Amino acid sequence: MDDQQLTRYAIAAKQGDREAAATFVRATQRQVWQLLRHLTDARSGEDLTQECYLRAFSALPSFRGDSSARTWLLAIARRVAADHLRRRRRRPRVADHEDWVGAADRAQPRGLPGMTDNYALRTALDELDPARREAFVLTQVLGLSYEETAGVCGCRIGTVRSRVSRARTDLADALRTETPPGRASPG
Repeated sequence: MDDQQLTRYAIAAKQGDREAAATFVRATQRQVWQLLRHLTDARSGEDLTQECYLRAFSALPSFRGDSSARTWLLAIARRVAADHLRRRRRRPRVADHEDWVGAADRAQPRGLPGMTDNYALRTALDELDPARREAFVLTQVLGLSYEETAGVCGCRIGTVRSRVSRARTDLADALRTETPPGRASPG
């Protein structure tokens, strides 16, 4: 669904049209979930997606439609992710079963049956600088334009281009050397 149609649904939802609200959620839910999953973690993605829509529908009365509803919604999702990460840093984490499973998976040597390039890419993405990961996911995974991404991130288009370029370089280096991005390799 194109941005103009999404914006029309958001404005109709603002005016009380429940069907338009449901259509808006169905049309955007996957992108919101993907962004939140990539900016935080897979376990938090669904809960944060719900939180994003709660915030969006609370803020809907102030949505004027000056920008696309998709850009507006993804900016809210970005703030939900930032708030989640900030809360998580303040709270001590207790190890759970999934932490042990993840640690065991990471300890496995590469190239064994069952180890996929997807796992290596996901690990490399997780290790990217957060601003670079955000720009990369928005443009390369979700397919937003650089202009839309700049609107979501609240920065200039040139900054988005730079972040995406550096993210590509970091990912290529990490996948080539299996050294997580942002971490110095010896030599």
